[in-house]
Amino acid sequence: MNGAVEMKLGGGEREGEREGERIDYVFKVVVIGDSAVGKSQILSRFTKNEFCFDSKSTIGVEFQTRTVTINSKLIKAQIWDTAGQERYRAVTSAYYRGALGAMLVYDITKRQTFDHVARWVEELRAHADSSIVIMLIGNKSDLADLRAVPTEHAVEFAEDQGLFFSETSALRGDNVDTAFLKLLEEIYGAVSKKALDCGNGKSNGGDSAAMKGLKMDVIGAQDFEISEMKKLSACSC
Repeated sequence: MNGAVEMKLGGGEREGEREGERIDYVFKVVVIGDSAVGKSQILSRFTKNEFCFDSKSTIGVEFQTRTVTINSKLIKAQIWDTAGQERYRAVTSAYYRGALGAMLVYDITKRQTFDHVARWVEELRAHADSSIVIMLIGNKSDLADLRAVPTEHAVEFAEDQGLFFSETSALRGDNVDTAFLKLLEEIYGAVSKKALDCGNGKSNGGDSAAMKGLKMDVIGAQDFEISEMKKLSACSC
């Protein structure tokens, strides 16, 4: 996939990573969507098991990491936040370069953020690799009484676009791990298939076709071995 899968440690290591263990893959994942839908909170929940009530809009480019094991392979997820650039329509092709997966987030209580999802998909497909795996996320499921986007509308859109889908609550942690791990599992599957196809002498033309065969999947519990996370008593957002 255009060299996007690194066979070495990437930058930005944080405390709690598995020191001294060999990383088999580094997968770059981008988190996109309108401002204030909870992208940074979802990222913080997955990588540090934190939620900051006084979180301010993210400024500046940043990424965080978490190491997981999938099919006996040690995989470092390098997850990039748009860092507030989306407010100025300044998300550039460089942000998407090398990304194998994307979390596209909207707020279930704000219809406009869902209406903009199609535009984000277009941008992804214009600037990212054609085989990128996309997970559509309806965040803030804990605010069900304020829901403005019916789940079935999101499921229909995801099915039409060939995306994976889940609803999450960064506040409570509901489905955050499951959604990220499902995305990483699908990326791993695609990378493994590409390696197998290359080993069998198949042309690169088969890669996109293989990815197009992915179907939308409303995810449930997945059985993954998860690396030990650092649980902090205070937010450092």
